[in-house]
Amino acid sequence: MTKSFSNLFLIMASIAFITIIGAAIYEHAAIVPVWSMAPPVSLSMFQGEYGIQPANFWMPVHPVTILLLAAALIANWKLPRRKQILIVFGGYLLILLITATYFVPELIAITTSAYSVATSVDLTVRADLWEKLSLLRLSVLLIFAGMLLRSLTIQTEVR
Repeated sequence: MTKSFSNLFLIMASIAFITIIGAAIYEHAAIVPVWSMAPPVSLSMFQGEYGIQPANFWMPVHPVTILLLAAALIANWKLPRRKQILIVFGGYLLILLITATYFVPELIAITTSAYSVATSVDLTVRADLWEKLSLLRLSVLLIFAGMLLRSLTIQTEVR
């Protein structure tokens, strides 16, 4: 594969990966503080006919990113940057597995709780834990993004 294709796929994968991080930062800055403030009353943004649907973004962006990372890995397989791409790809898949087994089910359980004007201590504690763990997950993604971007600077010719 030519150097330009290996760079192109890696750049596209990096853009997709960083888009995910940007969306997560936005959610943690603008959305999570509101819904986690006083559940279940603060969860109304997710409920009803006009409730927000974050899954409309998250569901398609992950498969696209996986495909681009796989393409970048294949295109760079014989190059020294393969190791960094492989670490990021494997780490991202692990994060997606954790997301699918904990973060998504817990978020759905919290956000679909029955509406009430009284704040639930249990839901508040669960929302707080979810937010803290999600920030940890975001921190790991930021480290992976740094690795992915750093891989763009690695010599692309085998010596």
